[in-house]
Amino acid sequence: MYFYGTTGVNKQGNLEIGGVDAIELADKYGTPLYVYDVALIRERARGFRQTFLDQGMKAQVAYASKAFSTIAMIQLAEEEGLSLDVVSGGELYTAITAGFPTERIHFHGNNKSRDELIMALDHGIGCIVVDNFYELDLLKTLCLEKNTTIKILLRVTPGIEAHTHDYILTGQEDSKFGFDLQNGQAESALKEALRSECLEVLGLHCHIGSQIFETTGFLLATQKIFEKMNRWKNEISFEAKVLNLGGGFGIRYTKEDEPIRPSQYVDEIIKEVKKWIQIYEMNLPEIWIEPGRSLVGDAGITLYRVGSQKEVPNVRKYLAVDGGMSDNIRPALYQAKYEAVLANKPLEKPTETVSIAGKCCESGDMLIWDLPLPAQGQEDILAVFCTGAYGYSMANNYNRIPRPPVVFVENGQDRIVVKRESYEDLVRLDLSLK
Repeated sequence: MYFYGTTGVNKQGNLEIGGVDAIELADKYGTPLYVYDVALIRERARGFRQTFLDQGMKAQVAYASKAFSTIAMIQLAEEEGLSLDVVSGGELYTAITAGFPTERIHFHGNNKSRDELIMALDHGIGCIVVDNFYELDLLKTLCLEKNTTIKILLRVTPGIEAHTHDYILTGQEDSKFGFDLQNGQAESALKEALRSECLEVLGLHCHIGSQIFETTGFLLATQKIFEKMNRWKNEISFEAKVLNLGGGFGIRYTKEDEPIRPSQYVDEIIKEVKKWIQIYEMNLPEIWIEPGRSLVGDAGITLYRVGSQKEVPNVRKYLAVDGGMSDNIRPALYQAKYEAVLANKPLEKPTETVSIAGKCCESGDMLIWDLPLPAQGQEDILAVFCTGAYGYSMANNYNRIPRPPVVFVENGQDRIVVKRESYEDLVRLDLSLK
């Protein structure tokens, strides 16, 4: 079994996370339970940042908080010197409540509302990533109304889409995000933004995909952007101070996944940028990246308590747990795959293959198909690995199931950072007809 971060097996033979017994965590906080290995998050953050520092590059590593946004997580990102990427008013409000330095907040999104942009302007955030002409006009109007200025990046689509190993060089024009780099939209947006006295154009942003295991897509995107920037340098005297190449760095969910080190992504991106600035005789821009999943994904483990079992002769055995698509909707949405062990029997040899069913009233609520496990008993604890990204952030109350709590573990200490929802919480916003 492949263990992540500080995860291992203790003297009692139980799964241990951050020096804390997983069975004790389940007994103390109940299940389902999200558990985060804080040391692994710190290690990943430092891995990205240190590579830039070692090469003397001006850079920002911005945590893409859509992967997992809570006050404690935002504060952890601040402790590690990260910047922050938010994509909604709610994520921005969480960051502000957490006391995150607003000058290091970047605001993304393809349909930012007037109120969201006003919040961003009122709190003096560091940068808005402008996504379309509607937003560009709205932002100019709001800045004039408030007699203020704001730094922006223009999000562009460079014509490259990356899905792990497949790179499509001509696609991505049909995207809800950004100004197309090839059809003239990006150039029109840039000229419009440069004419505005209330907008300071820092540079460009692009994002080519997610769960990417190679650097090829990033390098191709960089090439296409620099080809266009060279033209803009010569024709309109524009040079980007900032080039944001996004995120999407892959992690290991199962043995089929083979991610590369954070430093390798950064090393190759830096080399590619330096190559093109030398070819085109440009000034070296500050490089920004936006890791999300690669910071928190494999730092998260969800603990479940085993419940009912159902055997379909000559077909399969179903093993149900006390959570499911309400706390991890990724398997139901796009057949995401995970590995898991019984936390009280992590090293026991598997004796059968089972399929892990959630408790939601949906046939599609299956967390893992065909999982090898030792003999299971009621009240065993199932630990599902790599649920740290898009588990809690996409959790829901389907079937009126309360969302689980979140616990941080580090150096043998556990700390609850999000309380479990109660039934009272579920009806708190409901209004009675009586």
